[in-house]
Amino acid sequence: MKKNSPNPPGSPADSSEDSIDLSNLSKTTEPTISARLRNPTHLDPISHVFTLRPDIDTPSLLTHASETLASLNVMSTDLACDLESSRRNIALAIQQLAVLAQLLVNRALDNVAPLD
Repeated sequence: MKKNSPNPPGSPADSSEDSIDLSNLSKTTEPTISARLRNPTHLDPISHVFTLRPDIDTPSLLTHASETLASLNVMSTDLACDLESSRRNIALAIQQLAVLAQLLVNRALDNVAPLD
């Protein structure tokens, strides 16, 4: 049995309630970004959100990078299929950059750990 929703997803009523106030975001992030631009030696707190163990070997890093780029390729291709016009071209350009980066990472992986 289908339930009729009073406010279907994507309705104008929902978009105004869920929108992000970018002016507050700008007021919050601007001082951090400005400090980083004024003093390049200042540590960027955002870069420490994700860390990697220092003992990970290069082939493992390259393998994970390749798999991440393959996922980005699939997601951007899927997104491009849902878009039209210049937005589609942008998504396809992102997809092509992901493929190019994946080719480069795969070649580096082959150089570091060649298949027998």
